[in-house]
Amino acid sequence: MTRLIYRLSGKHISMMSLGDIMETISKRGHSTLKERPLFAPKPYTLRFNYSQDSRKHFSTSLPNMSSQSNNNFLLAEVFNVKGRVALVTGGGSGIGLMATQALAVNGAKVYIVGRTGEKLDNVVKAHGQNITGEIIPITADITSKNDIAKLVKEIESREKCLCILINNAGVSGNTLETDAKNAKEMKKNLFDAENSTFDDWCSTYRTNVPQLFFMTTAFLPLLQKSSELHHGYSGTVINISSISGIVKSSQHHFGYNASKAASIQLTKLLASEVANNGLKVRINSIAPGVFPSEMTAGGSGDDQKSHIDKEKYQRLPARRPGKDQDMAGAVLFAAANQYLNGQTIAVDGGYLLHAGA
Repeated sequence: MTRLIYRLSGKHISMMSLGDIMETISKRGHSTLKERPLFAPKPYTLRFNYSQDSRKHFSTSLPNMSSQSNNNFLLAEVFNVKGRVALVTGGGSGIGLMATQALAVNGAKVYIVGRTGEKLDNVVKAHGQNITGEIIPITADITSKNDIAKLVKEIESREKCLCILINNAGVSGNTLETDAKNAKEMKKNLFDAENSTFDDWCSTYRTNVPQLFFMTTAFLPLLQKSSELHHGYSGTVINISSISGIVKSSQHHFGYNASKAASIQLTKLLASEVANNGLKVRINSIAPGVFPSEMTAGGSGDDQKSHIDKEKYQRLPARRPGKDQDMAGAVLFAAANQYLNGQTIAVDGGYLLHAGA
């Protein structure tokens, strides 16, 4: 067998057979070996072994350069929220609770905000024990500017910054019958119906849209501080919208769907203006499909969890409603991905494929 040795050192390479090397060393000494210039960043040795059956064997002796690079691809690094400070509105049940658990279980300190203190306390008891992070309840009405201002002061008194803001609180509004045989019947269903009111539209819109604007703008200084305190990280806002703001069907609640479409557009507007002002704060939206919540299930248990039957959603490509883990994955992705801004992520089991946008 003849062995060829390539020696790379700095910007040089030498190629000699083992026999030649031994002969040269014995006659002239090791220091007389000549090397040819080559672009090689760091020293390492490549060996090609040629045997009589023409099989080539290749081996390397590389510095341990790849281990750190590979570590950057670990799930704990790619979706790292450990030590981050988060605030989730409507965190007492449904999707807000899913987001809360996704962050807190993975090491974030999560403030959950809602109107009902009992619900928030139940979340802490049921899901805030023996986890890496924390769940801390705060009672507030996020449809009030005064309450939002007080909430900002409360977080400022406890934390140096806010890393993640999830605006999740929302209401569905009244439903209306949309099927009709003629124009008169459609007018009766949509205009004459007692529950078809301006108050319902305004109430739905007030909860689902303006609070996104006022919560985001009120917390901008704390979100920007997160970007300044954590190198390579940008404070982030995640607005929970809905595929109802994307589909062409009213789904029997015009006001709700219109408000969710507005929340998706508002996300883009805020993301654009914040970026134009040079702030390092990312603003995105998650548009869920059907997930178990008090809105879709009509209530929740003692653990603040809701349940909806799988059988009702067999027409969806996924053949089921969304699971907690499905939403958790979307939340961690939106929170951790530093290259995502001004986007809406649909997590819907293929609902949009089925219903059309």
